[in-house]
Amino acid sequence: MKHSSYPNYVTRFYDLVYADVRDAVDVNFYLRKIRETSGRVLEIGVGTGRIFRRALTAGADIYGIDNSASMLKRLRKNLAPEEHHRVSLQSAVDFKFDMKFDLILAPFRVFSHLNTIEEQLSALRNIRQYLTNKGLLIFDLFVPNPKMLAEGISELLDFTGEYAPGKKVRRYVSSYSNIVEQMIYGKMKFVWDTNKGKISREWNFTMRFFFRYELEHLIQLAGLNLVTILGDFQRHKLNKNSKEFIVICFK
Repeated sequence: MKHSSYPNYVTRFYDLVYADVRDAVDVNFYLRKIRETSGRVLEIGVGTGRIFRRALTAGADIYGIDNSASMLKRLRKNLAPEEHHRVSLQSAVDFKFDMKFDLILAPFRVFSHLNTIEEQLSALRNIRQYLTNKGLLIFDLFVPNPKMLAEGISELLDFTGEYAPGKKVRRYVSSYSNIVEQMIYGKMKFVWDTNKGKISREWNFTMRFFFRYELEHLIQLAGLNLVTILGDFQRHKLNKNSKEFIVICFK
């Protein structure tokens, strides 16, 4: 899997956007899991450190990898120099360490960026290799919404906020899906104020979506054992109204 880089404007506004649209959803769940772990933790898809920085501040022995150099560059700016060794540019499918972990996390749809079965199984098998005998893997994905997959999204404004005093940034999202390929083709448009007027930029991306039993089969094929799949970050059981797959496995 090749290393990738988010456009500078996506990285620039990432923390601002997701503090608003995501932090309240999943941060407490993952921080609790990290607190319950006495040994080392690895976060796959660490990004700008949305979860990682909070965990490190709380005293966790946590490490992070990401496939994006621009995300890691921003994260390192917010870390003390002596902590830089904790993060590295690596992908889920072939990362390497000289140690194992009691908890490996892949929060916020990391597996949606693994498009092929080969990548998905390589990642799961690689993760298994670096789990301790009692170690856990936890990752989350969205439950596909048939109506949204069929109809798509047309330039929905999903975030507005100030990135500097008196200067706003807006994010618009669009998408369409290929049901057979189980792929979503998305676009994010960022529009932000500057001293010289507004700037507008668009970023195209793809995301793979999964179904419950497909996930269970992948986990089994990778040699992992499924503990449970929760339906939300409040730990409710998976049901017909669930919007999240929160997958918990052990070696």
